[in-house]
Amino acid sequence: MPNSRLRGMFRLFRLELPFAAGICVVLGEMLALGALPAARDMILGFLSVFCISASALILNDYFDLEIDRINAPERPLPSGQVTRRDVVLLSTGVTLPGFAAGFLIGGSALVVVVFVWVVGFLYNWKFKRAGVLGNLMVCTSVGMTFILGGITVNKPFESIVWFFGLWVMLVDLGEEIAADAMDMEGDKALGSRSLAVLYGREQALRISAAIFLLVVAASAVPFLLGWLSWMHFLPIALTDGIIVYSTVKLLDPEIDDRRKYIRWIYRSGSLALVLLILLRVAMR
Repeated sequence: MPNSRLRGMFRLFRLELPFAAGICVVLGEMLALGALPAARDMILGFLSVFCISASALILNDYFDLEIDRINAPERPLPSGQVTRRDVVLLSTGVTLPGFAAGFLIGGSALVVVVFVWVVGFLYNWKFKRAGVLGNLMVCTSVGMTFILGGITVNKPFESIVWFFGLWVMLVDLGEEIAADAMDMEGDKALGSRSLAVLYGREQALRISAAIFLLVVAASAVPFLLGWLSWMHFLPIALTDGIIVYSTVKLLDPEIDDRRKYIRWIYRSGSLALVLLILLRVAMR
């Protein structure tokens, strides 16, 4: 296989995204246990979602070929580095070890892994431009990584894992709607039914802001219910402050580059979860 073809197939993975998804499963395991999981659980949990996430990203290039010919002609498929057959074979080859890892974890894990794969396939195939439904499909897949973490370490009903799974879903939903608002003109040309296209950019950002404020309000729940001690409060409080500040900026139409505040929310939420989980493990 020529080197350019190998490079093209490697680029299809967009490794940072499936890597982050796999890490979320491991974080879910640590959150459920309050301790480091066994090496087998970390490896299988990470591998299952890494592969399924990579498969979805690879298939995205397959279904977006015509759009990418215009908007991203340098991508491996429209540039001719790889063929459609290569994409299908690579996606299949990545999916199978993901299913195998889920099977080795157990029946419930395999169901979740297959569910996430199906959601990713349907999103790429039909629902990418379906507006809120597409947004919900993406954020559900993100939240399920934490639930899978709990399942992997035999704690499928751990309340704090489900809470943060839902919390992450809400953060991602707000980000998806806000990002659609930033991409409104392009989405309109592609026939998207995003909230921004249907109701206008500022109205979509107001909906996104309401979701972010719900995230802030919900962050008090694990403390009020005694799932976390007040020693864990600092990373959550810092994140809440960044979310509130960024939300105010997102609502200001005078700011040219509002997209960076979406990144601030994503990064602060990710950092808060990592710090909180590390504190939880250290205090056990």
